[in-house]
Amino acid sequence: MKSNLSTRDQVYTDLKEQILILQLTPGTGISEKEISLQFNVSRTPVREAFLRLAQEGLVDVFPQRGTFVSLIDLESVEEARFMREHVERAVIRLACDYLTQENLMELETNVSFQKKCIKEKDFKRMFELDEEFHHTIFEGCNKSKTWSVIQQMNLDFNRSRLLRLVADYNWDHILNQHVQILEAIRKKDADLAEKLTEDHLMLAVIDKQLLKVHYPSYFK
Repeated sequence: MKSNLSTRDQVYTDLKEQILILQLTPGTGISEKEISLQFNVSRTPVREAFLRLAQEGLVDVFPQRGTFVSLIDLESVEEARFMREHVERAVIRLACDYLTQENLMELETNVSFQKKCIKEKDFKRMFELDEEFHHTIFEGCNKSKTWSVIQQMNLDFNRSRLLRLVADYNWDHILNQHVQILEAIRKKDADLAEKLTEDHLMLAVIDKQLLKVHYPSYFK
């Protein structure tokens, strides 16, 4: 746990991460007792962490039954994808004018690390790099606050994206799309960059049925 946080925030942050990276899978039952033992803390910070996670929709609390990691809501996934698509299409057009050579070098480095992840089949790091790629574009356009707002809606969307990486380790199409987006930005081709971004984020729609077949118990 991160020592610069309060005990309550440490438990909340670590539990949230475990849920988002699917270490705690959708539908998993969790109890105050077992979590307090896991983190070696009293039940009070655990109870407070459960409350915050419930408010965010990451856990469901059922009286007399217990607390469970929430199932992924595909309607929430689609709404988050819809918002991110429309915002990011606008941002990617700005990127063609605003990104500096330093920004482009960051994206190139990111892509090189993605290639390594494909060889190592490291799905957690691949997801992080995917997020970092897009975050770098937003930062380069002075849209960091916009990115933060998007993240508030992205919880189920991100869980489904991570699950997609686990379901199919053929990530070459994701890498190729990132490479193409980078080249379109470099050439300042805003129309192409926007179209590539739209196609990239539409993968979530295409992948819905695949995920429901492989992990039917993870979805509402």
